[in-house]
Amino acid sequence: MVQNELVFLILAALLFDFLNGFHDSSNVVSTMVVSGAMEPGPALWLAALGEFAGPFLFGVAVAKTIGSEVVSASEVTVPAILAALLGAVLWNLFTWLLRLPSSSSHALIGGLVGAIAGTSGLGSIHPAGLAKVFLALLLAPLLGLAVGYLFLRGVRFLAMGATPGINRFFRLAQVPASLALALSHGTNDGQKTMGILTMGLVAAGRIPEFAVPLWVIALCAGTLALGTLSGGMRIVRTLGTRIYRIRPLHGFSAQVVSTAVILGAALLGGPVSTTQVVGSAIIGAGAAERLSKVRWTVFGNFLLTWLLTIPAAALLAAAFRLALRALGWP
Repeated sequence: MVQNELVFLILAALLFDFLNGFHDSSNVVSTMVVSGAMEPGPALWLAALGEFAGPFLFGVAVAKTIGSEVVSASEVTVPAILAALLGAVLWNLFTWLLRLPSSSSHALIGGLVGAIAGTSGLGSIHPAGLAKVFLALLLAPLLGLAVGYLFLRGVRFLAMGATPGINRFFRLAQVPASLALALSHGTNDGQKTMGILTMGLVAAGRIPEFAVPLWVIALCAGTLALGTLSGGMRIVRTLGTRIYRIRPLHGFSAQVVSTAVILGAALLGGPVSTTQVVGSAIIGAGAAERLSKVRWTVFGNFLLTWLLTIPAAALLAAAFRLALRALGWP
């Protein structure tokens, strides 16, 4: 039974990881594609390369936060982790179909809390670890919004009096900026699946303590890159055109700001939402040019999706946990 549970867990983790890359690839390439800096195909290849390399270059601090600081290790079971992943996967598919840029990070945290609470109660959740996660998830989009606003104002001031040819610089500069953003996304988001999968290996008794094996890093990084390469172009149009029409200056500013916030959080072990940070940075950059430039009703829909993700994924995971118990998986 344990062997079967572990196989299903690995498959579910890889499915979540693939969908994470597929769903969030739009965050990495949207501004570059809609501003004309690069065609979708090459942009996705560039992003996939960065996604794969990120965890190898910048460590696995986020994986340790997700896998060892949020819930009590003694209360974690393989079926509970499987239910958490299934809840997150279902929510990600639902929001993708609606073309809403929801947070895979929020979905996974919500799924984990719902599944563990459904297994052994809320007492099995570590308040300090959960507070660290929520603080990172809350502060990151606020930083993206504020710094995106200030960064674009600063760039416009420095470029005052420049000829229209400066748009070519901003268009070309998005290529290395997008690679840096992909590295930061792979470093932060890829580690979440690594943490969950390693947690499952500990629960199944396959490894004695929480330490992310190299094969888990390679497998999760490769799956995330494959999902990125497959590309969620439905959401690219949402991020790139529905908020406002992004130009090279906006794209460059949003990418630089997003990279700084996401990579900084990853190095500190804070699991942040790439979707929220990129979306907030895009909005901040647009608002810096003109408040009326941003379609605030679209931002309101984003905000509602972000607020619903954790409780919705938690409820879905709890339902999956009950279903697995009914099937005889304790």
